[in-house]
This record gives sequence, structure tokens and C-alpha cells, in this order.
Amino acid sequence: MKNLILATSMLALTAGTAFAESHAKTIRMGTEGAYPPYNFLNDSGEVDGYEREIGDELCARAELTCEWVTNEWDSIIPNLTSGNYDTIIAGMSITDEREEVIDFTQNYMPPAASAYAALSADADISGGVIAAQTSTIQAGYVAESGATLLEFATYDETVAAVRNGEADAVFADKDALVPAVDESGGELVFVGDDVPLGGGIGMGLRESDTELKAKFDAAIQSMKDDGTINAAIKKWFGDDAKIFE
Repeated sequence: MKNLILATSMLALTAGTAFAESHAKTIRMGTEGAYPPYNFLNDSGEVDGYEREIGDELCARAELTCEWVTNEWDSIIPNLTSGNYDTIIAGMSITDEREEVIDFTQNYMPPAASAYAALSADADISGGVIAAQTSTIQAGYVAESGATLLEFATYDETVAAVRNGEADAVFADKDALVPAVDESGGELVFVGDDVPLGGGIGMGLRESDTELKAKFDAAIQSMKDDGTINAAIKKWFGDDAKIFE
């Protein structure tokens, strides 16, 4: 019994030390840096975009010291779970499959549509070759749709595949595709109907980081309550973008 009490006391002390250390350390915010306007690297090589603005404000409200690090998309979850950073804030949709591996905060972007873009309005999106970024909900959707999935490591490569004829269309978040279509001068057009996928976009965290999750959840809710998130959505995605009601 004494050994049990001693072990329990040591465990509590260790947990208390870990708690204190977690408050003292810098929270590393992991992002891709290649998915505008959600996140991208600006001319100075710094992380920029909607998620940089949201993330910095979340850290301020949660009274956390944060720094930004970039990681390629296809290994972004494994490098979170292995401890290379503390959060994922990278345009990641909340899905049941991902929640088997990591936790999510409440969403900081409401569920938005995915869409197809192609060089022609009559592109074959049901049976043709469709480009999508690997390990995304869009890639999973295409794989089950009957079309031929052509996966790429980055979003830019998916759009390039359509332009160079490798793919009949690209399937991605419509918010990400809008600038590419608008700036293409009519080269790219949307095809077919929008497709609603996922439960919105949230921050990914390790399942053990329950206190950190609670801090960010509270900060996200405060930004929803005072309209800060909706203002940022309109700033980065336009007045027609879907906002929180």
C-alpha cells in the first residue's frame, strides 16, 4: 500500500511538472504554407494567409507563445503525432477518419463546398481523370466516385495537371479554386455542381493535449462570438464566402 501511495504521489508530481513545462514552452503551429488563401509563404518567406491571421489571434487570446513551422501535407499528421509541432492549422477538414488518429478543435471555418475546375465546361468529371491533393477528403471522394484519381503532393500541382493536359479536371476546396479560376482569364472554369464535404476546418492536436485543445476551443468560440472570424473569412475569401451564422 505504501508503495502504491508513493507511486501515485510520484505520478502526480510528474504530471504537475509536465503541466508546468507545457505552459512554459512555445506552441509550434504546423502548417503547409502552400494552400492560399488559407496558408502560403509571402515574399519574405513567412507564413501568411487566413490561417496565419486566425492562428496569431488565437494564440494571443489563449495567452500562448506560438511560432510557425511548415511541413509537407502528406506527412503533416505523422509529424504532429511524433511531436515535431503541437498543432495543425492547415486547411484540414474535420473527418471521422482523421479523428481516429488526432483530435480537432471546433471548426474555425464552416463546412464549405468542394468543386471541380477544368479547361472546358463539358469536361468528364464522372469518368475522366481527376487531379486532387493526396491525403485530402477530395482525393477520397474522387477515389470512390468512379473517376480515375491522379494524386499530387501539392495543390498547385493539381491545377498544373489540368493546364498541361494530365488531368481532365481538378477537385479541391472551392475557396482555394476561386482565385485560380478568377485569375485564369477564362482558361479555367467550374464544372458541375458543388460538393459539400467534411465538418468544417479545425485545428488538429494530439489526443493527449486536452488542455491545449480546451484553450484553443475557448479562443475560437470567443472569435466567433465577437465576429472576428467572420471578418477574417470575408477579408481572405470575399464577401460571398460562407460565414458562421
